[in-house]
Amino acid sequence: MLRKKTNGVARRPQGASILRDTAHKSVDRRTFLKGSGVAAGGLAAITATGGSVTKAQAQSSDDAVNLVKSVCTHCSVGCTVIAEVKNGVWTGQEPGWDSPFNLGAHCAKGAAVREHAHGERRLKYPMKKVGGEWTRISWDEAINEIGDQMMQIREESGPDSVYWLGSAKHNNEQAYLFRKFAAYWGTNNVDHQARICHSTTVAGVANTWGYGAMTNSYNDIHNSKAIFIIGGNPAEAHPVSLLHLLRAKEQNNAPVIVCDPRFTRTAAHADEYVRFRPGTDVALVWGILWHIFDNGWEDKEFIRTRVWGMDQIREEVAKWNPEEVERVTGTPGSQMKRVARTLANNRPGTVIWCMGGTQHTNGNNNTRAYCILQLALGNMGTSGGGTNIFRGHDNVQGATDLGVLSHTLPGYYGLSAGAWGHWARVWEEDSDWLKGQFATVKGSDGKEKSLQNLTGIPVSRWIDGVLEDPDNTDQPNAVRAMVLWGHAPNSQTRMTEMKTAMEKLDTLVVIDPYPTVSAVLHDRTDGVYLLPACTQFETRGSVTASNRSLQWRDKVVEPLFESLPDEVIMAKFANKFGWGDRLFRNIEMEDPETPNVEDITRELNRGLWTIGYTGQSPERIKSHMANQHTFDRTTLQAVGGPNDGEYYGMPWPCWGTPEMKHPGTPNLYDMSKPVAEGGLCFRARFGVERDGDNLLADGVSNPGAEIQDGYPEFTMQMLMDLGWDGDLTDEERAAIEAVAGPKTNWKTDLSGGIQRVAIKHGCAPFGNAKARAVVWTFPDPVPLHREPLYTNRRDLVADYPTYEDRKFYRLPTLYASIQKQDFSKDYPIILTSGRLVEYEGGGDESRSNPWLAELQQDMFVEINPRDANNLGVRDGAQVWVEGPEGGKVKVMAMVTERVGEGVAFMPFHFGGHFQGEDQRSKYPKGADPYVLGESSNTAQTYGYDSVTQMQETKATLCKISAA
Repeated sequence: MLRKKTNGVARRPQGASILRDTAHKSVDRRTFLKGSGVAAGGLAAITATGGSVTKAQAQSSDDAVNLVKSVCTHCSVGCTVIAEVKNGVWTGQEPGWDSPFNLGAHCAKGAAVREHAHGERRLKYPMKKVGGEWTRISWDEAINEIGDQMMQIREESGPDSVYWLGSAKHNNEQAYLFRKFAAYWGTNNVDHQARICHSTTVAGVANTWGYGAMTNSYNDIHNSKAIFIIGGNPAEAHPVSLLHLLRAKEQNNAPVIVCDPRFTRTAAHADEYVRFRPGTDVALVWGILWHIFDNGWEDKEFIRTRVWGMDQIREEVAKWNPEEVERVTGTPGSQMKRVARTLANNRPGTVIWCMGGTQHTNGNNNTRAYCILQLALGNMGTSGGGTNIFRGHDNVQGATDLGVLSHTLPGYYGLSAGAWGHWARVWEEDSDWLKGQFATVKGSDGKEKSLQNLTGIPVSRWIDGVLEDPDNTDQPNAVRAMVLWGHAPNSQTRMTEMKTAMEKLDTLVVIDPYPTVSAVLHDRTDGVYLLPACTQFETRGSVTASNRSLQWRDKVVEPLFESLPDEVIMAKFANKFGWGDRLFRNIEMEDPETPNVEDITRELNRGLWTIGYTGQSPERIKSHMANQHTFDRTTLQAVGGPNDGEYYGMPWPCWGTPEMKHPGTPNLYDMSKPVAEGGLCFRARFGVERDGDNLLADGVSNPGAEIQDGYPEFTMQMLMDLGWDGDLTDEERAAIEAVAGPKTNWKTDLSGGIQRVAIKHGCAPFGNAKARAVVWTFPDPVPLHREPLYTNRRDLVADYPTYEDRKFYRLPTLYASIQKQDFSKDYPIILTSGRLVEYEGGGDESRSNPWLAELQQDMFVEINPRDANNLGVRDGAQVWVEGPEGGKVKVMAMVTERVGEGVAFMPFHFGGHFQGEDQRSKYPKGADPYVLGESSNTAQTYGYDSVTQMQETKATLCKISAA
């Protein structure tokens, strides 16, 4: 375990920082790794450099070093970065010792973020393609040309023919503004990376107990007595999180169980490694539950009082005896029983998952099965338990919460008339004007329907929005313009069809610090624009870590080159479109194109009552950042100081207004604490009864609650019925009356009065219900195993078929028509994908970072030795990996027993090669990443989750041959 061995006072002069030394001289790889601690097994203990932050000395102004606190822009752990800035130049960095998240550590990527901001491979000025050549243009030219083309497309084909693809790299303020921007443009064709990483988590988890986010925290894992990881590889994807996992393993002797088709670096830390066939998560979890139910190891009292529908789960689980589980998953029944006994004997245990569990056609079934396992064990709502869902990008949680999604407005309000009415009130906007911005479509009943209330096309399917015949879709015309704003296209499947879609567009716009694969995948000679956005180190704002805590990034340096902050670019476009004054009506403008970031925070505080983004004012967030040292490293609660009793980052829900001073909710659904002190119950989101059964909690409530039983969500009428409405102030009462009088509920009351009064009486504003193990609104109310669309187990298709083809999210979606075809003879090997510790996401920024690029220079495919020998492939040889839809990649073979027989693995961070072609010459001069490689998703295939349209990247087929 990493331990801090100093008192935080620097033991060396400022000049000893090896990271700053690299700004002045060349340092070879070995020296850098030795000095930064990256060599220490990937746990990234930067403590080798001393791990301490020195104070800026009172020297002459020319020599002064300013320390600026920011947050790493890679994964969702939320590590603090201390930037050393001299004369406006970022000269060095240190990890934040005071941060309760990274505890003075960095991973390889975090240790190298300075190069992200100062990177020479960045876009430096706006460009467009003219006659096949990249040509420099001004910002005014870019905004005017792009704006004119978009308005022409809007006039000819409607607002939905322009697709606004947002980013998990935007801070909260930018994400919120982006979704509002799309609403003012008049489209729900807006989305971001969450669709293709954790949308099945959000849908599955939220529909089980109310909120679709990590329930506990990285730090709370310190209290776990068992750690169950499935479909996740935090040692590479979230390296610093392993500090917290290993603390539980060492201090609590907590057994670590890793379930994964591949023996990962995380599996190397496991007490029990469970290898199973890709795409069989539900079968595996039901196999564990079979033993739990068979031996009576479930928490019967927890189920009785706080869970609905477990009897139906028992009926399904009863089918999954050890023999059937082994037939489907390949995992021995004896191992399943051992895992079940370990979990039963070591409570509370936590369940951790990532994209290995989510990226499937039945991903929503997987995530619900994980939740049900925890409900059966009684591990929910308790410290050391919970479902710790590790999100990917640094602000993918925040961008999801802020509604950069095609099916909802900010705060998961949805797209109903009531949801639009709420946000129109927050924005003080004319509802009829907003509605008039949207197109209409003729419904099946022959009546016109506003597209304002219909889900848009998800990012996973934007290529079909371009290529599909509009007669087969639920929107008037095809997508003609695509804006990729902070998005890596090589993180998406079906790249051969994506190339075709990019070439069919009228206009393709890329807004990013880097050109990305979007600049080179296609063969366009014109109609492509590259606009340089700042990194998050050149602006300021809040960001939400995976555990729901908000942190504040201060601006480290002024925008480099000709890049601009995303919020400024949005303002430029809004002004061009003629509604900038409306968009920023209640937001202070520092100049006509620069909205005040803190004022954007305050506006979103005024509207996000559903998930409690209302209490974290910019002032409170900044105070937490300034006083990180006062927060306990395990509980995250401040011990004394200006934030005494509050939880670090005020993890949402942070109820009520900032003036209420709610401390935040560290562990969701924890009934051991009063709601006012961070406790909570399961949300009453699904009604009060189902088929005559009570859906509310049975005889349990939070301490101090004046209703010691289940209760529905709060409305003004409920306050009146309870006689609690007298606690409202006159101002709160007037605000409630202005919305809907007695029908106003805790989500739409802009005063926060209903929430304040409910909490005053010890109750949760959203009610007190049972979690539901059965989601009657989903295609599979009880989670079922279904074979992948491309499966080589043809013997299982009849028993566990996929869904029938159907249309949703505006598009026809194929299931059975693909699965009925047998590709297994020609494509016998299962293909899966995942992350590497050196790179992140689509890899554009990390492969453009010289420190990281040196660590991993080759794209590769992992092949089991038996398969390699049967194919005549040697380690290090070039091979072709081809998918059943014709996409193929030329990569290096890595022969290894990490993967089992019949399974191949590729990382998804590479781009710049396409089906054997090196595309380096197609990048703008000087903006090509140091490392290029084939995109694994070129060989990946069609397949989308039945609820969210999540892409399937973890269980398709391929064939491998020598190149």
